[in-house]
Amino acid sequence: MAEVQQKDSRLRLFFKGVKAEFNKIKWPSRNTIIKQLIAVLAVTIVVGILIVLIDFGSQELIDFLLGL
Repeated sequence: MAEVQQKDSRLRLFFKGVKAEFNKIKWPSRNTIIKQLIAVLAVTIVVGILIVLIDFGSQELIDFLLGL
């Protein structure tokens, strides 16, 4: 029984520590999150377009070389 109480108290202590650490976090504002979201979406779109262009270009090059 004492072992169960000891595990229970360690678990409570752990979650108290977790709660204390979460209270130390400086969460970003809504405006910051929106700006970062826009930046991530823009970079994702640009990289996606670059990948499509490279893929298309390499396919055309392979088709050209095979047609020689």
